[in-house]
Amino acid sequence: MKTLQAGDQVPDFTVKDEQGNDVSLSDFKGKKLIVFFYPKASTPGCTAEACNLRDNYEVLKEAGYSLLGVSADSEKRQANFKDKYKFPFPLLADEDKTVINAFGVWGPKKFMGKEYDGIHRKTFLINEEGLVERVIDKVKTKDHAAQILE
Repeated sequence: MKTLQAGDQVPDFTVKDEQGNDVSLSDFKGKKLIVFFYPKASTPGCTAEACNLRDNYEVLKEAGYSLLGVSADSEKRQANFKDKYKFPFPLLADEDKTVINAFGVWGPKKFMGKEYDGIHRKTFLINEEGLVERVIDKVKTKDHAAQILE
């Protein structure tokens, strides 16, 4: 798993959001962007993380950030997740793992003694030129906005 690091150029991508709209990295040129990866919509940790970002969305916007949530869930599952919790930001349905692989967040994981491949929960702060400014590897799901703003 080769994860993007601070200073790396983010490769352009285009993938569908929960509504079936195309979303590309180039849509955010000239803007600061937060891209957060989560393993699965509507699971406890992912819900806590996304709700924390929702609850602090205005503060993040005031700091100049746009937000994108990404998982390998289907458009329908992402739409249900977004509607249920009223997220004000797009959720990308990266079923073929285009964005997940571009950022290098797919790889071996361990849970309860079992090893498997999956999405690593990471957040990338991207500057106006499309360069990674910071990577948050150890996401605090209940306090994630504070981590981003520190």
